Amino acid sequence: MTVINETLTFSTRGRCDLINITEHVADVLTRSGIRQGTVTVFVVGSTAGITTFEYEPGLIKDMTDLYEKIAPSKSSYSHDATWGDANGFSHIRAAFTGPSLTIPFEDGSMYLGTWQQIVLADFDNRPRNRSIVVNIIGG
Repeated sequence: MTVINETLTFSTRGRCDLINITEHVADVLTRSGIRQGTVTVFVVGSTAGITTFEYEPGLIKDMTDLYEKIAPSKSSYSHDATWGDANGFSHIRAAFTGPSLTIPFEDGSMYLGTWQQIVLADFDNRPRNRSIVVNIIGG
């Protein structure tokens, strides 16, 4: 069994910036030379998440609207009073989404549906440089 970790960095705009990172993860998997196993994609930080959905303009808007309904950016949060950084909504959205995703693969190809992409969601209230750890385990 082989284990590989690689860190990718993405510059984000914040405010529910949704970025398709599927090809970047696929490139790491291809370079690894591992033929079957699992790949885990993990975002470092508590104001971002990793998910999958069909990455197209209509669904990007739908997801942005959904996150605003789940944790409105204009609401008051106890976290904001604690730290004064006005990003309580981003922590809630990130907790709801989750920081990682594990995908099985075989013959060097991830088991993703035809229209299923891996998406980095940055919820913070400012631009960030996000570190994404790609962990591959297999043989």
